[in-house]
Amino acid sequence: MIHFKTLKQANHAFMLLIFILSSLFLSACSGQEQTKQKIPIKDEKTKETAVPLVKEWKMPISISADQGEFYKVIGWLSDQQIFYVTNLKQSSHLYLYNLITGKSKLIYKTENPIVNVQISPSKKYLLIHSSPSSNEGLVTIIDSKGTELLKKTFPSYDLDFEWNPYNESQILVTKFAEDWSFQLNLLDTKDASTTVLHFPEPFIKWINKDEIAYLNWNRNSPSLDAPLSFNGFGTEGEKTVFANIIQFEVYRNMLMTVSANKQDKSMADYSFFDKKLKKLFSFSIPQLSNYSDWLVPFYDYSEGKKQFITFKPLTSGDADTYSEGFQLIRYDLVKGSSEILLGGLENVPLSVSPSGNAALMGNSFEKIIDLNEKKIYDLKRND
Repeated sequence: MIHFKTLKQANHAFMLLIFILSSLFLSACSGQEQTKQKIPIKDEKTKETAVPLVKEWKMPISISADQGEFYKVIGWLSDQQIFYVTNLKQSSHLYLYNLITGKSKLIYKTENPIVNVQISPSKKYLLIHSSPSSNEGLVTIIDSKGTELLKKTFPSYDLDFEWNPYNESQILVTKFAEDWSFQLNLLDTKDASTTVLHFPEPFIKWINKDEIAYLNWNRNSPSLDAPLSFNGFGTEGEKTVFANIIQFEVYRNMLMTVSANKQDKSMADYSFFDKKLKKLFSFSIPQLSNYSDWLVPFYDYSEGKKQFITFKPLTSGDADTYSEGFQLIRYDLVKGSSEILLGGLENVPLSVSPSGNAALMGNSFEKIIDLNEKKIYDLKRND
């Protein structure tokens, strides 16, 4: 700091003037440099993150006659791209649709009708299940650009699949016979090999890289719930984690269970746990009963936003006679809050977009919900 009191009076005014002018000049130059650095960065960031709102997307999908007839939407590749399937005579076509441009791109064509398509957890691969005959299932693995990686036939009446999210070269394939007896196989896509597995249940989910989870139903004594069991590959026996579970779901870092409320069986308890089985969040909704089980409404989870979205009946009762419609509810697991998004809806499958801002809805995913604006748009042309 300059101590002007020690300077001679004659130099005081002159030096002070020089100091002020120099400071103003340097400040102006510095400000110009900061402006030059910030503006381009801000502009570039805006260009990267600015995307059209859902209401600006090109919907419904325009399908020409040579593409065939709309069959179903499969799911999300990205926040603005979805896969859908059309059928033309006996063949099926898999397309990638850009919601911003309204353009479709043919990804894969099969001469056999497509039963279903599953997108891998990383969205790098797709499993196409087609049906050459009533007792045969053809599994084709492609990448997201349509390059064929594997083809394998499974003699079966029906097939079910569960992709290993920790190792996508492994897929659990359950083969069902016409009497619904089953055989569980581990498909290794690296060498197209299959290994028969001996677990008591056909519907299995990966809880870790080498560990699976399933509801261990008692076949000799039918019940409305079952113990949730974990079982590791290469280990003996199984361990029961929770008793009296109706349904469960495994996410990357979380386990969700549905059970009947102990005090009031007409209510269903949804509980969320981390990988150490510490409870993170829970809520209850009215429960509908079927003849031999409970009806669990469709749901999905946004990993990025930590939000769970589900349909909720207004009252408890019998599923066959229930006619009051469903509310679509969003639960924020971080804030511990809930929000009604829409009401008067049917209970149909849901698939939330990667960003969590939109969701596919419907038995063929023929609609899109804008979860922020709370509006529904048609993906399938109604004509």
